[in-house]
Amino acid sequence: MPFQPFNLTGRVALITGGNGGIGLGMARGLLEAGAEVSIWGTNPEKNERALAELTDIGPRASAFLCDVSDEQAVDAAFTATLEKHGRVDGCFANAGIGGRGTGFDDMTREEWDTIIGVNQTGVFHTFRAAARHMRERAEAGDPFGRLVGTASLAAISGQARGEHYAAAKGGLISMIKALAVEYARYGVTAHTLLPGWIETDMTQGAFGNEKFVANVKKRIPVRRWGEPADFAAIAIYIMSTASGYHTAETFLIDGGYAAF
Repeated sequence: MPFQPFNLTGRVALITGGNGGIGLGMARGLLEAGAEVSIWGTNPEKNERALAELTDIGPRASAFLCDVSDEQAVDAAFTATLEKHGRVDGCFANAGIGGRGTGFDDMTREEWDTIIGVNQTGVFHTFRAAARHMRERAEAGDPFGRLVGTASLAAISGQARGEHYAAAKGGLISMIKALAVEYARYGVTAHTLLPGWIETDMTQGAFGNEKFVANVKKRIPVRRWGEPADFAAIAIYIMSTASGYHTAETFLIDGGYAAF
């Protein structure tokens, strides 16, 4: 018999940026473990393709258009998710945009604000809606919740020409540790994921650069790029009751890159 705490039947997970890459990898795993899944994204076509793929796994999936940097859009999408699924047990704030390229002393305020707006303020908008819902459920006698943010190796390493991205992702670690402490009384845990070099749409430009590939891939001890599927198991573990006493963690999923 499978280990029952990993059976997520009856649980609902919301994944921003869930229409591709790491978010879609987590969505697939959570569905296969029995959960219902709602994905949010800003691209209607990608949403449709991802939803079609997910419904091949199971019928318990939905997709909504949402720009997480827009406060009102987040509140509307969260309401729509509740109307569809009835509850949100896990909120994976995974939506993000890349920002490497401009030298720091040439960086514009607009560039800074755009990256911070999606990668940090967007997480605030999303987690605020989810945390409020989880607190209210706990106060009504149903304590359970998971808040999970996708950061980056840039949060803990020096990334030249990406200070705005690093600042946003580094800030997630501190935000999430604070959430873990504040919401523990409601049965809510909070964690940060730090992906290494993962093959997604966001990394296509780097992976198409032969010099980059030659210099970086040999530094990964497992000798391969990460894949979205590498994040399915950690999502299932976090959503399960098996992780109930585990909170405020920073999960580094990088094939050993940071340790080498």
